[in-house]
Amino acid sequence: MFRTVSLRLLASAAGVALATGLLAAPAASAATDGRATDPAVVPSPGFHGTGVRTDACDGTTAPGWIATTAPALTARTAADRARFKVWDETGSKVFDAEGTAVDGTATARPAGLTEGRTYTWQAKGAGGGAPTAECHFRIDATAPALTVDSADFPASDSGRTPQKYAGQSGTFTVAGSDAASGVACYRYVLNGTPSVGNDCTGAVRPAADGTATLTLKPTDWGTNILTVQAFDEAGNASRPVAYTFYAPSNPNPPQSVPGDVNADGVPDILLPDADGNLQVLGADSANTDPASTTAASYGPGGTWAGTTTAHRGWDSSHAPADDLLVHVPGGAALYLYRNLDQGAFQRTPVLLARPTACAAAGCAADWSATDQLVALGALGTGQQSSLVTVENGDLWLFQAATVGTRYSTVKRLSTTGAWAGYDVIAPGRAADGSLALWSRERATGTLRTYPIAKQDDGTYDFSALADPSAGAAVGTFPAADYPLLGSSGDGDGDGRPDLYAVTAARHLLTFDGTAAPKDLGALR
Repeated sequence: MFRTVSLRLLASAAGVALATGLLAAPAASAATDGRATDPAVVPSPGFHGTGVRTDACDGTTAPGWIATTAPALTARTAADRARFKVWDETGSKVFDAEGTAVDGTATARPAGLTEGRTYTWQAKGAGGGAPTAECHFRIDATAPALTVDSADFPASDSGRTPQKYAGQSGTFTVAGSDAASGVACYRYVLNGTPSVGNDCTGAVRPAADGTATLTLKPTDWGTNILTVQAFDEAGNASRPVAYTFYAPSNPNPPQSVPGDVNADGVPDILLPDADGNLQVLGADSANTDPASTTAASYGPGGTWAGTTTAHRGWDSSHAPADDLLVHVPGGAALYLYRNLDQGAFQRTPVLLARPTACAAAGCAADWSATDQLVALGALGTGQQSSLVTVENGDLWLFQAATVGTRYSTVKRLSTTGAWAGYDVIAPGRAADGSLALWSRERATGTLRTYPIAKQDDGTYDFSALADPSAGAAVGTFPAADYPLLGSSGDGDGDGRPDLYAVTAARHLLTFDGTAAPKDLGALR
C-alpha cells in the first residue's frame, strides 16, 4: 500500500514540477544527444538490375553492391565526431577510426577494402549511447566481360557463311561474365549509337548462366554492326563490343501483305513491353519472343506504353510494308511513322492534320477526341489505309482522296453515341475480298461482326455500323479476362482474318479466326 501511494505522490509531484519548470525535460532524442543515427554508404549499395538501393541495416536484407573499394561511411550525429568500425565476412575487424562531423554528418573513408567481399559496419557517436544497427555492403569494382556470336549471321572475320538473308530474323547469343556481382543486363543497338544512360530500363536481362539471346532482323543487305554493352549488379559497364557481320541480299524476297511491318510476308502484332519498348511479333509466332524491338525512346514522348497504334497499308515512298499510326490518348496529334526501315520505326514521325472537311462534317479540329483508332485497310487506289476512329461514342471514317495524300476526306458512320461501350477491331480482308469490322461489347464481352460490302460503283456500304448492337455475335470475350483484343489479319494463312488477345496476366493468345485459342506465353 505504501509503494502504491508513494508512486502516486511521486507522479503527482513530477507533473507539478514539470509544469512549473522545476524538473528538467526528458532526455534529448538521438538526433540531438550525440548518438549516431541514419548510417549510410556513399555510393549507395544496391542492385543495378532492379534499381533497388539498400544499406541492409538488418539481418535479413541481402547486402547491395558498390563499384568502389573506397566508399564513404556516414552517420548523423549532434556530436563533433563518430567512431566507425568495419568487419569483413570472416568477422575480422578491418577498420576502426573516428570521422569528423560537418553539418551534423560524420564521415569516414575506410582503406584497404577488397573486391568481392561482404562487409559489416556500424557507427557510434561521441555523445555515447548505443551504436547504430549493423549495416552491410558488398564490393565489385571490375566491369563485366562479354562476347557475341551468331550462327545465322557469323562475324565477318570468322570465315563462316551466313545462314540468313537481310530482312530475315536471326539469333545472336551474348555471353557475359562477372566474377563478383554478376551480369545485370545488356544494352544493344543494331546499326546505331548506343542509347545514353547506364541503367537497366529497357535492357535485356540475362539467364542464370549470364547469357542472353537477341532476335534481330538486319533490314539492309551488306555489312551491319551490332553494338552490345554489359552492366553488372554494382553498375560497372563493360566497354561496348562491336560485332560486325554481313547480311546477304535475299534473291527471293517474300511478298508483303497488309498487316506486315517487317516485310517477311506475315502480318505482325505490335505491343509494348513492360519497359515501354515496342515489340514486333509475327502473327504466326509459336511464342512471345519478338522478331524485333524498337526502343521506348523512339515513341511519342519517349515511350510506346499507353499509346494506340494501327497499321494496315503503306504509301509509295518506300517498299511495301505497313506504315505505323500512333496516337496518345487525349493528345491532339496523330503520328505517322513511315516504314522506311522495315519495321524498325526509328525515323522522326510526321504529324497528320485533320481534313479541312471536318469543319463542315462536325468532327473535331484535331485528334484529341479520338478514343480509339483502327486501320481498316485500302479502300481505293493504292495501298494507303483508311482509318476508323471512335470519337464521343461515334464512328468516323478518314480516307485519302488521291494517291499520295493522307486523310483528306471524312465521313460520319454513326450518330447515336452508342459505340462508347465497345472496343473496335479491324480484321482486314479475307482471301475472298470480303471486308468487315469487329467489336467487343465491354459490358457483356460479346464479339460481333459487321459486313462492309463493296458496291457496284466501287464505293463501300457502311450502313451496318450505324448500330453496334445489330452486329452478328461470333463469340464471347469478357473484358476482365481479355483486356485487349485486336487483329492484324490472317496470321495462319488459311484465308480468314484472325483475332489475338492479351489476358489479364499479360499472356498473348492467337486464334484461328475467333476460336481455338493458342497461348504463346507471357509477354515481356
